[in-house]
Amino acid sequence: MSDAKIALDAVFGVKAGMTRVFDENGNHIPVTVVKIIPNLITQVKTTDKDGYNAYQVGYGEKREALLNKPNKGILAKAGVSKNVTHFSEVKSDAVEASNLGKEVDIATFTPGTYVDVTGESKGKGFAGVMKRYNFRGGPASHGSHFHRRVGSIGNRATPGRVFRGKKMPGHMGVDQKTVQNMVVVEVNLAKGYLLLKGSVPGGKEGFIKISKAMKK
Repeated sequence: MSDAKIALDAVFGVKAGMTRVFDENGNHIPVTVVKIIPNLITQVKTTDKDGYNAYQVGYGEKREALLNKPNKGILAKAGVSKNVTHFSEVKSDAVEASNLGKEVDIATFTPGTYVDVTGESKGKGFAGVMKRYNFRGGPASHGSHFHRRVGSIGNRATPGRVFRGKKMPGHMGVDQKTVQNMVVVEVNLAKGYLLLKGSVPGGKEGFIKISKAMKK
């Protein structure tokens, strides 16, 4: 694996939790602590071979026994010695085969820059429509038989069915969520963390994607 690093529009980290910091004026700023982990180029996708340009990034190191044979082959071909088990693609306008095995540089995300953060939301289990979709619900008074229920979900004989996508009780959470235009407050490479202003989707120890803001 090469010691050289390359800059991409996105990196992957681990949500470590939340804390607060104070600016030079003494204002309280809630921040999310993101643990910086190695991001390694494990494959190079090209227009000639794959139809688009992108880098496959490997992250999330585990012990070797948890690697399957296909992933072992990918890492061996890339010359990556770390046992990464998660892989995602980051598109790029131009790619170079010489970048295979290199590490992604986190230093491109400097304090004050805007980023979009993508993560997997916390699982809430089976939830009703009031919790899941913020339905108002029915009267809370005695005698009412309509408190937290869905209400009418269909029509009469025509069309005689429930439309697809109707908001109803069901599984809530474990969805991919993106928070846009978050501000990078601090990047500490020595201690291996960065701070993002505000909260990000997901629980502790969950992987998150930090990419350059699309709308800034």
